[in-house]
Amino acid sequence: MALTRPVAALGPPLLLAALLPALATAACDDPPGSRVNWLGCAKAGAELSGANLRGAVLTGIDLSAADLQGAQLSGAYAGRAKLTGARLSGATLRETYLVASDLAQADFSGSAMERARLDQADLSGGNFTRTRLSGAQLYGVSAEAALFVEADLSGANLEQARLLDADLRNAKLPGAVLTRANLEGANLSGADLQQAVLSDASLFDVDFRGADLTGANLSGAEIVGADLTDAKLGNVTWIDRRRCRPGSVGECR
Repeated sequence: MALTRPVAALGPPLLLAALLPALATAACDDPPGSRVNWLGCAKAGAELSGANLRGAVLTGIDLSAADLQGAQLSGAYAGRAKLTGARLSGATLRETYLVASDLAQADFSGSAMERARLDQADLSGGNFTRTRLSGAQLYGVSAEAALFVEADLSGANLEQARLLDADLRNAKLPGAVLTRANLEGANLSGADLQQAVLSDASLFDVDFRGADLTGANLSGAEIVGADLTDAKLGNVTWIDRRRCRPGSVGECR
């Protein structure tokens, strides 16, 4: 039966189903290029620095320990890809689909990942230092001990993310959603969390020293042991749902 809707209107699962005939002809020996079809290919350790893989089909690919520094991957479809230990510093991954992918120990430092989809991905031990992730979808990611130093996560969705012992020093998180996220032991010193939503989050032993939480929502959060020295708490919705006074610093007054 012919499709009755344009393929572009379909969501990712239906889009993949609509493209199955084409995907079945994946050519793993094809050279890198825009929209190349490497569905399920084994390319562990591949040398792809600076490669153009815009819009490529990389679903289920194995790129563990691959060199993708400076590569162009915007709009690529890489759900359930394996990028363990891969090097992607300085790469461009805007609106790239990486749902349920294994990115553990990968280096994304300085990369452009605005509006990327990383829901349920494994980012454990990954390096996202100074990575641009504004508007990215990171629902339910596992990012234990990951580095997000000076990363831009403005407006990102980190609902139910696991960020235990993650390093988010001086990160930008204004308007980010961290509802029910687990940030136990995380370092958020100097971070910008203005208007961020941290309701029902686990914030045990979090380092908030010097962080700006102005207007943030911490209702229902667990905050025992957190260090709020010099943290800006003006107009914060506190854990008991009372509103902190404007100008509050270090404690909710």
